[in-house]
Amino acid sequence: MTDVLDCESCGKSLLGSQYAATEDKPYCLPCHDSLFASTCEECQKSIGCGSKDMVYEDRHWHEQCFNCSFCHGSLAGKPFLEQDGKLVCSQCYCSELAARCKVCGKPIPPGSQRMEYEGQVWHNECFLCQKCKRPIGTQSFFPREDGNYCSSCYESHVAMRCAHCKEPITEAGVRYRNEPWHRDCFICQNCHKTLSGEKFATQENLPYCIECHTQLFAKRCHGCSKPIAGPANTKYVTFEDKEWHSDCFCCSLCGRSLLGQGFLPVPQGLACPECGNNVKAPS
Repeated sequence: MTDVLDCESCGKSLLGSQYAATEDKPYCLPCHDSLFASTCEECQKSIGCGSKDMVYEDRHWHEQCFNCSFCHGSLAGKPFLEQDGKLVCSQCYCSELAARCKVCGKPIPPGSQRMEYEGQVWHNECFLCQKCKRPIGTQSFFPREDGNYCSSCYESHVAMRCAHCKEPITEAGVRYRNEPWHRDCFICQNCHKTLSGEKFATQENLPYCIECHTQLFAKRCHGCSKPIAGPANTKYVTFEDKEWHSDCFCCSLCGRSLLGQGFLPVPQGLACPECGNNVKAPS
């Protein structure tokens, strides 16, 4: 009995002929290529059974088409990178595409250690402190117009000093009377509450929170003895070196407001004319 070996697609006998199998089914080479062959990314032709198929991330090339986009040298068996969908050999990437060190100007090879900051790159060994010239590495640093400083050099030679504690200011601080302060050092002189970002008042050039300044230094109402404080347009009345809230400026006898009215001094304080005229003068 003769074995039967026919192409799964066209039915042509495959006995004595080359064929390819997919999913355990035999196909003649033309049928296999038309049904299963991949298309080359470069030349857009089929990659037949007789050609080597180079595969990268579900993309396919003939071996002779698998080349660097710049120098067109073969990438088969060589390291390469992808840039904007194109394959580039390592040498061309370094010479044409790699970022260049801000200090030495030489390319930074892919995969090598480097430092990046605000769109600029350095070789690790080129990223040095402006003062001590030592590599900064993974330490914290402080950028300035004239270069980058390690923490130690910044604190010792560059940082402003707090007007209160005289220690270096390495984070955002506060300026008062054209002097720098740590946020934690700029406090109310009475209650020691931090004043950073808060409204404050001064007395003899010393800062106080509004509450403490009011309690300590505000004028006192002669009527209620409470501080006369508040918005700049707070209304008050002054008479003979005494102050009253507008609401407290009243007749001491009948309680009627004296605002816009005449008044008379009496032993009890101030009185409206009607009450004042009824007060007997002392004999």
